[in-house]
Amino acid sequence: MPTLSVNVPNFGPALAADDYGQLLAVCRAADAAGFDRLQVTDHVVMGSDTSGYTWSAFPTAPDEHWLEPLTVLAVLAGQTERIRLGTGIVIAALRGGAVLAKTAATLDLLSGGRLDLGVGTGWQAREYEAAGLDFAQRGRLLDDTLEVCHALWSGAPAAVDNGTVSFSDVYCSPRRPVPVWVSGSLSRAVVRRTARWGTGWIPIMGATDADLAEGVRVMRGAFADAGRDPGTLEVRGRLSVAKTAGGEIDLDATLDHAKTLVASGVTDVMVALQALDADPDRAVAVFPRLVAAFRTVFS
Repeated sequence: MPTLSVNVPNFGPALAADDYGQLLAVCRAADAAGFDRLQVTDHVVMGSDTSGYTWSAFPTAPDEHWLEPLTVLAVLAGQTERIRLGTGIVIAALRGGAVLAKTAATLDLLSGGRLDLGVGTGWQAREYEAAGLDFAQRGRLLDDTLEVCHALWSGAPAAVDNGTVSFSDVYCSPRRPVPVWVSGSLSRAVVRRTARWGTGWIPIMGATDADLAEGVRVMRGAFADAGRDPGTLEVRGRLSVAKTAGGEIDLDATLDHAKTLVASGVTDVMVALQALDADPDRAVAVFPRLVAAFRTVFS
């Protein structure tokens, strides 16, 4: 049965009431309504030029608050009961492999095994510059980060020696098999990275339904080639929310798109909070009806 996720903005003014108390309230409401997973998003720093974000207008001004996602999820771990907690995505290389491994394993432990670590390279050179890293090497840096995380989570003492990272006789605890979701286009690097380290694939923003179906085919083939069960591949798909002439959510039409996504191989149907309604209170009011309708369709 597919899962239903909600992406909640941990940036900008939309949920900033009471020092982002409204953000916490929305996430508690998602938990109570029965969503399977909530996701928050990453930017560590922001340059003044956001033209590299090519999918739409960038959602905030450069100087708006953007809360660090793993910190947000740590707070939410104590404010929710059952909903899974995900990053969609975190720019993993900016943390470094050892620090990310420790942070993610700690968060997974304290949340009762509820973390899904979505990772990607990001699109902005300024973030790598601020971290003292080479943006042109972002793919290799992400590979190194994931290799270090995998080694530190898998056993002790841990060792890595891949030509760019080298250490041995290292202990890092807690050690947790944190699910990793790899974000990106259907490039050879993303396919290889997902097949080697990923539990799931997060298609690039703007991917069409046809892109998703082709991506599922390619990723399942890569899993098989890597000796992994293709049936275990998880795939996220972004739900298009249909509205009536009066501006209300059209559940039937919206769930028709969910059926299309699932038929293409999507296992996690994700809806953005802002797609439900620009007013967070009105969006939250839709939560119970959307979850109930989704469960009815896919039961």
